[in-house]
Amino acid sequence: MQKDPALHGLPDPSPALLAELVGVYRDLHANPELSMQEKRTAGIAATWLRRCGYDVTEGIGGTGVVGLLRNGDGPTVLMRADMDALPIKESTGLDYASDRTGTDRFGQATSIAHACGHDMHVVWLMGATQILADNRSAWRGTVMAVFQPGEETGQGARAMIEDGMVKRFPKPDVCLGQHVMPLPAGEIGWRAGTMLSAGDSWEVTLFGRGAHGSMPQKSVDPVVMAAAAVMRLQTVVSREVAMTDSAVVTVGTMQAGTNENIIPDRALLRLNVRTFKDEVRARVLGAIKRVLEAEAAASGAPKPPAFSVLSEFPLTRNDAAATRKIVAALEQRFGSARVREVGPATASEDFGLFGTAWNVPSVFWVVGGIDPETYRTAEKAGKVDELPANHAPNFAPVIDPTLGTGIATMLAAAGAWLQPA
Repeated sequence: MQKDPALHGLPDPSPALLAELVGVYRDLHANPELSMQEKRTAGIAATWLRRCGYDVTEGIGGTGVVGLLRNGDGPTVLMRADMDALPIKESTGLDYASDRTGTDRFGQATSIAHACGHDMHVVWLMGATQILADNRSAWRGTVMAVFQPGEETGQGARAMIEDGMVKRFPKPDVCLGQHVMPLPAGEIGWRAGTMLSAGDSWEVTLFGRGAHGSMPQKSVDPVVMAAAAVMRLQTVVSREVAMTDSAVVTVGTMQAGTNENIIPDRALLRLNVRTFKDEVRARVLGAIKRVLEAEAAASGAPKPPAFSVLSEFPLTRNDAAATRKIVAALEQRFGSARVREVGPATASEDFGLFGTAWNVPSVFWVVGGIDPETYRTAEKAGKVDELPANHAPNFAPVIDPTLGTGIATMLAAAGAWLQPA
């Protein structure tokens, strides 16, 4: 292990750099873009990388950006940030809150907000890339900065890989990723092995027979079918998953009908599943399909349900040896009190696909974004679960110290791999 994990002389971000990145962050937060539509954000990232002297390739997998900084012989380190926002209306009340609207992947008009923190991820990576560029005399190797589209829909990493990313760019020795989470700002959470759950999203159409609302006997009512199915799906976890395992089944969308006196001919469900084991995933998905087909049959549906996959996220597994190496560097930079082991989270990510595609280790960790005093107060009151969390309309990390911490964590992790000069 290197003797100088103070990052081979790599400094913390300067006040001037932080001030510039605060402006970039506020701009990105106020101007979010939906998955696979991140043209403006990608342009900002690409311009920044070119300014720092990186060899930049744009349009990978749609809006993906890769910047390479070759600095002599040594390891290649991939550092990734996701760029996309969510179809949600922001309610933070911030003076830089988003009022943007757009069209989602289903063709529906929607508000747009960075309710997951990907705008913070972008400026973290921007800061780390500049510091690495400004301090090339301190290290040797190659830095690969990846600004990824479409994480929220599970499209982005796959799209970049399918666009030849593995063949077009050098093989990394390690893939690094991080995410802002509702922990106290300034704290870092890590875990070896399974870090995040697998995620599966389906769209299901249930078919009925339409009729006048006054003549239900002439119909096969898909609204009743859907309602019964949603209630029965809640028993998949409570009655088909062992208490020693875990799973989540959420029906996030149920749509049917256009008028109160018309029984429609179909209903649409969109559902999401989270699991930590491959065998549990297979069991839960099989049970969902069985329940929906059985409810359709019990209702006398004219045909079975139609299933389509909206997204598939793999388990996020951190390589044990690589994690130990990075945790040592983080602890030496921040002190052990700020770096703690956390349990597996039920969120899902497509970050792990990069490591799998190259067959190299990957490590993913989390950085706190909640005001520390606010967090401590909620903790004392037993109300931590009431704090705004990712994907909530009122979620937005505090800029200080979250911004500086995230830049420094990425530098520490990269510095654990890059060759000292």
